[in-house]
Amino acid sequence: MKDLTEGNIPKQIFYFTLPMLIGNIFQQLYNTVDSIVIGKFEGTEALAAVGSSFPVIFLLVALLMGITMGATILISQYFGAKDFENVKKTVTTTYIFLFFASILTTILGLTFSSNILKLLNTPPSVLPLVQSYLNIMFIGMVAMFGYNTISAILRGVGDSKTPLIFLIIASIINILLDLLFVGVFRWGVAGVAWATVIAQTSSFIFGLFYLKKNNSILYVTFKDLTFDTKIFIKSLKIGVPTGVQQTLFSLGMLAVQRMVNSFGEVTMAAYTAAGRIDSFALMPFMNFGTAISTFVGQNIGANKLHRVKKGYLTTVLMTSVTAIFVTITLYFFGEPLIKLFDSNPDVVNIGLRKIRIVSTFYILIGIMFVTLGVIRGAGEAFVPMIISILTLWLIRIPVASFLIPHLGSDGIWWSFPIGWMVGITLSLIYYNSGRWKNKGVVKNKAKDVNEDKSEMEMEVAIDAR
Repeated sequence: MKDLTEGNIPKQIFYFTLPMLIGNIFQQLYNTVDSIVIGKFEGTEALAAVGSSFPVIFLLVALLMGITMGATILISQYFGAKDFENVKKTVTTTYIFLFFASILTTILGLTFSSNILKLLNTPPSVLPLVQSYLNIMFIGMVAMFGYNTISAILRGVGDSKTPLIFLIIASIINILLDLLFVGVFRWGVAGVAWATVIAQTSSFIFGLFYLKKNNSILYVTFKDLTFDTKIFIKSLKIGVPTGVQQTLFSLGMLAVQRMVNSFGEVTMAAYTAAGRIDSFALMPFMNFGTAISTFVGQNIGANKLHRVKKGYLTTVLMTSVTAIFVTITLYFFGEPLIKLFDSNPDVVNIGLRKIRIVSTFYILIGIMFVTLGVIRGAGEAFVPMIISILTLWLIRIPVASFLIPHLGSDGIWWSFPIGWMVGITLSLIYYNSGRWKNKGVVKNKAKDVNEDKSEMEMEVAIDAR
């Protein structure tokens, strides 16, 4: 556990973000290795199948992952206020809810995934492959939620290093099993899916073992399990808007996937390859957003608003420098990276177009992630939800639909930065309004002795409305 309410702000944010970034690199690594192995051993159709499966999975887990984010922020605020009893209650409540919710998600996924794929105009040539992949992934849903819940709880108390260890182990297992199941046993798409499920289950088991041995506050036994309704409602107030946002975002991804599918399996494969690269590129920005949420949550819990503003400006600077570096790297090395997945010249050409168009504007989405991270960390989840809905459904999808007849698949790629421009504008407007400062969930009326008198007169006391 790490207290983020004291000490050097740039160092704290950097060293808190770094393990999460490395961990997500490993997490994306085994997703990417899935695509590379399947593309090299099974071809373009199989690569398209694995890539088009992700939006369906994301749709069915988005709401629950949003609620998990609500629990993380609540834990960080209780931890910042040194209220360890409610930290424990929040942990047990989250475990109980997500266990039963993950079982329900498995049932829904196995029941309705085929109908969703048909609505997406999935080409008949890849439909059986996609269905096989999805069914296996849904079988492993409980373990996936279990690992992500443990990681979210640890981040809430300032520990971003331990989840990294779990992920490194899982990534190594996944890569070895990919090569065994696909390269040796020739199980194809099913082999990739089983490798992922086994790797995620390993992460979950390692997580439980670690908590049992090292953390009495966060580890719970069956006799400790209690469901606190009041805490659950607080968690929902933060998490449901985020979950709804994630759900609507996932529906938007499905709409985009449907557009991509209309161009055929070559464009689907290119979108998959470019998307895997894009996922790596966006990780630093998402991690900075997650880090600043925990940082803000703890400091608002401790009523230290002066550190929140400094933390935000520091994180924006780090994000901007990172975005420029990533953009330059992808512009010059995008082509060989795409060839790792599929050397088909048409796939490479389409994928490279997507990478170069989208990466030019990474600085916009980076600053947007950080700004929304501050707002969420303060306990305000409704406004980020509205901004995301407007950006996706009223800007990106209509723009893509308008541009496709004129630019072909490039019209889809250009809709991304256009949506980000609107999103960052709305995010900065709300941040500068200062209204998010009144959204703290944890009551703490202690004065911030580090603020000067003039700033204290301008700040509003952090009380739950």
